[in-house]
Amino acid sequence: MKRSAINTLVRAAEACFLAHGWTLPPKPRWDVTDFGLGDWQKHGLALVNLAEEPEYCEKLMYARKGMTTPAHYHRKKKEDIICRWGKLAVQVWAGVSNESKDCRFTVPVNHEPFQVSSGHVIELAAGSRVTLFPGVYHEFYPVSDECIIGEVSTANDDLHDNFFVNRDIGRYPGIDEDEPACVRLVSDK
Repeated sequence: MKRSAINTLVRAAEACFLAHGWTLPPKPRWDVTDFGLGDWQKHGLALVNLAEEPEYCEKLMYARKGMTTPAHYHRKKKEDIICRWGKLAVQVWAGVSNESKDCRFTVPVNHEPFQVSSGHVIELAAGSRVTLFPGVYHEFYPVSDECIIGEVSTANDDLHDNFFVNRDIGRYPGIDEDEPACVRLVSDK
């Protein structure tokens, strides 16, 4: 991923956060990714780590319409994905999509049990959340032009507890340093 693209995405996220009243902490810990797929406008996400504790973590994320966080699951992490501003679609599966297509299961939406079929898309308005238990496959993307997304979860381990359906995905992108960085990323050495 080009550093210029990372800078563009960070600046867009900062502007969206500011416009909608989300003040970032001092020295925010940024994470920007194209998931190693080389097309951040299709598969990309900007994240700010707000809390990184042994027991829990919190993230604030930004995505534009057309950007998808690809299908994945976690073995250990339980998380709430929250639409903080805009409209967000979260697609969920009980397992690998082609192997679980006839499965029905329950996911909490706004703390209420919600029966879904594997592959169901849950649309979240601002303020709404879906709770994802370990083993639930999920991907998400904005329905609105831009979206601010929150995540509150048990301890986060991006290197060892992200299992993507597409095995070509890498959590952190390689970076082509075509211009100076506007922020330091968690993956920067």
